[in-house]
Amino acid sequence: MRAARLIRMVLLLQSRPVMTAAELARELEVSERTVARDAQALSEAGVPVYADRGRAGGYRLAGGYRTRLTGLARGEAEALFLSGVPGALREMGLEETASAARLKVAAALLPSLRDAPDSAAQRFHLDAPAWFREPATPERLPVIAEAVWDDRRIDVVHRRGESAVERRLEPYGLVLKAGVWYLCARVAGGGSLRTYRVDRFDTVDALDERFARDPDFDLPAHWADQAERFARSILRAEVVVRLSPRGLRGLPHAVDPLSARRALEGVGAPDADGWVTVTLPVESEEVAHAQLTALGPEAEVLAPASLRERCAADAARLARLYGRPDAG
Repeated sequence: MRAARLIRMVLLLQSRPVMTAAELARELEVSERTVARDAQALSEAGVPVYADRGRAGGYRLAGGYRTRLTGLARGEAEALFLSGVPGALREMGLEETASAARLKVAAALLPSLRDAPDSAAQRFHLDAPAWFREPATPERLPVIAEAVWDDRRIDVVHRRGESAVERRLEPYGLVLKAGVWYLCARVAGGGSLRTYRVDRFDTVDALDERFARDPDFDLPAHWADQAERFARSILRAEVVVRLSPRGLRGLPHAVDPLSARRALEGVGAPDADGWVTVTLPVESEEVAHAQLTALGPEAEVLAPASLRERCAADAARLARLYGRPDAG
């Protein structure tokens, strides 16, 4: 474990001119005292790690020192070639660049690891689009991706319903969710980060002017927060449902994950029949009706009364339908 940490420390110092003990400790998930001991061990092993003292000091490698990738284990090499998403790279116009990078890394591996790319590709594949949906690549995605890489502002025309809005944006990051591309961007001149569907841009013009990127921006964390906020914002209504044991197990498969999670947090003790009553957050009564229909006789709507009446009417229609003599 320590050997892997030492290699990671060298690679971190190789990628940056200087790092403080606190920065290294945070990256390596160890104490600053352990960082000092590791630096000493590397120095004794012949790796030119130097410690500069003072307020602006830190750890650095002697100029020009480079390590090779021959320290990669097989699992690490195979995982490296899983880090790309071929379809997404192709849509962003980065397929050739990524391919060249993979070839360079493969060429630097030990001969015993040269089969790592094929080994990983034959065992794992990511198919990002959702089922039963034809994936469509937004025409302007490559232009946006290039602007994201270069921190360049873009002028866009964005469709909002029947209207179109002109914006000058600072594009921070792209996200591919269930086959749909989203852009996280800030309106130039200030304002909070917003999320735009890329396929709703009518025009995109990349500008020569660059913007100062917020160094604290974390795309995965931002997207997770936005997704949670969106899910909560659409759950505006509640229904009370009585569920059989089978219905309780099937609830997470019938409704939105957040809705099911919040409902199951408040599950009480089963009644004499083994059924439980939950309060389910839903987007609307219409959506709840469609979702709960999937549970069939394993769910009984108690409230609101209007939804219970709709489900009762469905049950009556089904009874009439299946109560007819068999036509065959």
